[in-house]
Amino acid sequence: MFHLIKTEGTARRGTFTTVHGEIQTPAFMNVATCGAIKGAVSALDLKNIKCQVQLCNTYHLHLRPGDEKVRQLGGLHRFTRWDGPILTDSGGFQVFSLAKLRNIKEEGVYFNSHIDGRKIFMGPEESMNIQSHLGSTIAMAFDECVENPSPYQYTKDSVERTTRWLKRCSARMKELNSMEDTINPHQLLFGINQGGIYKDLRIDHFKEIAELDLDGYAIGGLAVGEPTEVMYEIIEAVEPFAPKDKIRYLMGVGTPVNILEAVHRGVDLLDCVMPSRNARHGQLFTWEGVRNINNAKYELDESPIDPHCDCPTCRSFSRAYIRHLIKSGEMLGMRLSVIHNLYFYNNLMEIIRQKLDEGAFEQFYLTYREILGTRI
Repeated sequence: MFHLIKTEGTARRGTFTTVHGEIQTPAFMNVATCGAIKGAVSALDLKNIKCQVQLCNTYHLHLRPGDEKVRQLGGLHRFTRWDGPILTDSGGFQVFSLAKLRNIKEEGVYFNSHIDGRKIFMGPEESMNIQSHLGSTIAMAFDECVENPSPYQYTKDSVERTTRWLKRCSARMKELNSMEDTINPHQLLFGINQGGIYKDLRIDHFKEIAELDLDGYAIGGLAVGEPTEVMYEIIEAVEPFAPKDKIRYLMGVGTPVNILEAVHRGVDLLDCVMPSRNARHGQLFTWEGVRNINNAKYELDESPIDPHCDCPTCRSFSRAYIRHLIKSGEMLGMRLSVIHNLYFYNNLMEIIRQKLDEGAFEQFYLTYREILGTRI
């Protein structure tokens, strides 16, 4: 499924073939939490802004509208009208970050819905069942995402439990894929490396889960409170122990600079809600740095958000108009801003791939790591 085309230093250029299409890597996955990008962006819009993978949220779709309903409607591809690869997370991160009350047991987690407080149980088998109902291309294993920093012994115990849960996820996935009425009998399973900020736990865990020969591997539990430099150190520490012939996914990261740094350290897939979330508040990414469109200096500015961008928003609308819409609370302002930011991210990944193809990524990385995070 994953084919490594070439490397430049630790950075990797590859392809990942799935039943729903081929992903050119490195790639950024656009987060459609409840089956749509917040900001009134549909799956049809994603086709026009270079998106390769749509990421949907298992926890939220389980609560609303319910994974059984999505299954009755033919799965996420028919439901959302996105025909490319879809990755569903396991629900673990939301259980541990959103649940009002939770109780972790060996069998799984008992928690209260953040919506209405009703009691819910989710364990490895339940997460696999839900993701099978959703019919995604890639399912993520159910894990515990600990806060950073957490006590060493608690983190170690959590990692060991996450490994046991991963083995249960793998067994259940095989059962589900063999059933006649399964929506996607070719559903893939990614395991998640955990271990908080402790390099020894991270390395030992990656060694252990690599032996399970899964379809892909993710690095989870980062960008949740630790300094950015620590995140980079963890990626560097585990990279030698990640199987070279399997795709690597850094979960929940991040800014354009984070992306450059992660790719530089051997990451193939990334996702984050930040580009769409920040866009809805007027923070827009450009090739000159980060632009806050709310600033008064844009009130009469007829230039596009980014003169170097050819997204649908920049081709047609001015900074002054986008600012007016955002300040007025108009949904169109959010929509146009989200389209721009997601296009910027997807286009950034396309250029990264081109630079890797040309053997010119290192110079690109050194140049733009200093620019893309600058506040204009």
